Amino acid sequence: MRAGQRVVFFGLLWATSAWAAVVAENKSAPSAGPNILFILTDDQAVDTLAAWGTWGNDSRVVRTPNLDRLVARGTSFTRAYNMGSYSPAVCVCSRGMLITGRKLWATGKLQRTKFARQLATGELWPQRMKAAGYETWMSGKWHVDAPVEQLFDQVRHVRPGMPATVEAAYQRPRPAEPDEWLPWDVGRGGYWEGGRHWSEVVADDAEEFLAAAAQRDRPFFLYLAFNAPHDPRQAPREMVESYPTESTPLPGNFQPLHPLHEALGLGPTDATGLRDEVLAPFPRTPEAIRLHRREYYALVTHLDLQIGRILDALERSGKAGETVVIFTSDHGLAVGRHGLLGKQNLYEHSLRVPFVIAGPGIPAGKSIATPIYLQDAMATALDLAGADAKGIDFRSLIPLVKGERTRQYDRIHAMYMRDRQRAVIEDEWKLIEYPQAGRRELFYLSEDPQEQHDRSAEPALQALVSRLRQAAEEWAESDLK
Repeated sequence: MRAGQRVVFFGLLWATSAWAAVVAENKSAPSAGPNILFILTDDQAVDTLAAWGTWGNDSRVVRTPNLDRLVARGTSFTRAYNMGSYSPAVCVCSRGMLITGRKLWATGKLQRTKFARQLATGELWPQRMKAAGYETWMSGKWHVDAPVEQLFDQVRHVRPGMPATVEAAYQRPRPAEPDEWLPWDVGRGGYWEGGRHWSEVVADDAEEFLAAAAQRDRPFFLYLAFNAPHDPRQAPREMVESYPTESTPLPGNFQPLHPLHEALGLGPTDATGLRDEVLAPFPRTPEAIRLHRREYYALVTHLDLQIGRILDALERSGKAGETVVIFTSDHGLAVGRHGLLGKQNLYEHSLRVPFVIAGPGIPAGKSIATPIYLQDAMATALDLAGADAKGIDFRSLIPLVKGERTRQYDRIHAMYMRDRQRAVIEDEWKLIEYPQAGRRELFYLSEDPQEQHDRSAEPALQALVSRLRQAAEEWAESDLK
């Protein structure tokens, strides 16, 4: 067995025929880095890891035994943020930043050209890994405007942004009407299209990839992208029934309706609004939110079961000691918090995600509260692989893991649709600005983690508000350049 760590990582890589020739030359000289296994989920809130016990109710209810064991043998980054979105499809922007390593609006401009220059010059994440001598594999959700088959050596079961859904999945539960939606009904399609749940298909593919890896010496970069726990919230019956609706708690920051709903850019408060937000009727009722959260928990637990299969397959392959596993999600989700259901907002529940690294050289059972961006995953993988990181806006997490630094960024910035919502986090203070509405909110996160007490009008804090507003404006302008 070749010496050195090997990291398995989920990434996105474009490759042209010219670049493929360069890669072929590198195959005779494999990287000395670890295998990289990157596991990416969709719409997974930060408090859906039972082992974390984070703020909110989810971590006291949801069951994630397999992610918990990953937490136990790795390092958790409990304040991992997405930088936001230039589209209601937040995952498109998040994944675009992952593949390019560029910040939000820079990625938006590159996407308009379908990443043509980056593709031609080999700058996208999978291409950089190939150039470092890695074999690259991918299965699952793509949702990036680039030809995935050209980026990875092997690709299986590429999925769209979300499973096809049906009318019965929306506006649930409807007052005085029976709820006809059954999450385990294979006949509804969605996650069940093809006869096997999509999360199970990704795990099937991972088992095959890892069995093949057991026979190879060349390091691998494995990108596994689940659609779950994105809606439609479909899971096997036993999973759903293990979360009784009546005992499912409401989030502590439950609201029937957000007072600035339309100012957030979410559309009208009826069935014609933003797709995520019309999954339940307005105003939100405790009964509706309990129903949706029950099905969300079930989908998370079913997802966790598949991740357990992947971790077991890694052990069977004999490569676990040479593999770094990085687990995260592309953004969070509200599911009833602040009167919202979706991720098109800048509250902690929608910006923050779970983030865990485990493997050789990574401390076990460690937790780091330093704010990071989830897109630091790409820079971290390149660092571990010894790959070229020129032009990357994000930073490797390895210096934090090793204790070589304690701060990743001076501030955390985020935007949604640029002129709709902006946020800046400096230490424990967080300002959310709504430019079009002329409104803002200020929260002190360590004392108010669920963002329920707006302090933006306090006279003693006006200098702080002004400074953070200026920082948010300057960052918004600089990111467009």
